[in-house]
Amino acid sequence: MNETLKRTISGAVYIALLLTSILFSTESFIILFGIFLIIAIYEFCNLVNLGKVFSIIFGILLYTVIILVSHYNKETTAFFNDTLNLNTNIQQLDLILLAVTIVISIKCILFLFYDSVQKISISSKYLYLLGYITLPFVFIVKISFGANDYNPKIIIGLFILIWTNDTFAYLVGKSIGKHKLFERISPKKTIEGFLGGTLFASFAGFLISKFYIQPNPEFSNKSILIWMIIALIVSIFGTTGDLIESKFKRIAGVKDSGAIMPGHGGVLDRLDSVIFVAPVIFLFYQILYYVS
Repeated sequence: MNETLKRTISGAVYIALLLTSILFSTESFIILFGIFLIIAIYEFCNLVNLGKVFSIIFGILLYTVIILVSHYNKETTAFFNDTLNLNTNIQQLDLILLAVTIVISIKCILFLFYDSVQKISISSKYLYLLGYITLPFVFIVKISFGANDYNPKIIIGLFILIWTNDTFAYLVGKSIGKHKLFERISPKKTIEGFLGGTLFASFAGFLISKFYIQPNPEFSNKSILIWMIIALIVSIFGTTGDLIESKFKRIAGVKDSGAIMPGHGGVLDRLDSVIFVAPVIFLFYQILYYVS
């Protein structure tokens, strides 16, 4: 089969599956990303030579427990109402998980600049498994709930920004890119491509805020600014996430993290941007609500 046709069909199936699960129900969305998490852990274990069985069990248990406690707690809240404020505890748990993820994300960024690192210690592998792979999937689910209930438009809007940034970064970089962004990790990325992706993602953020997402009443006057800031976050941290995954693949000596999507590689290859962006978007939401 022609490579372009293979990529097109594979990409169309991926997008259709993603949109269908997001729009169908909360449960289908959570289940799909739980499956993506299992595959991503499997691929990551292959990249860093880590035990798969324990890693997958650990990751899926952590994901399941946090999601159940966070978003299916009405009966639990009523049951425990006399002994503790469950909602307050959930907020505290979110902050702890966010702090852990941000610290490990910083470690991932520093990892990009370690020229001499060709082997990763066991402790670092498990830290990356926790904060670079597993917890970001939790935050993908959490940001889709916005202020209160599940809002599929939020996560679809996020993916639109990521796809816009990736597409135009590639097109602009291929057309006029001359200055390398991080050549020793990703030789094809250029500064011009990065700026082009940022510009078009910002425009997409403007369109999303105007025509797609009904803003939260608390932030209605600032919706355009908020979504353009989200677009900027997506461009910066999405590109960083792509570079980090490229570093893992370079150390492992492979082109793709997997082969589950013909012509596109693995799940990590498709989600490397969103898993690095999600915790930062969640942090941005927390700052917004705190300020408001």
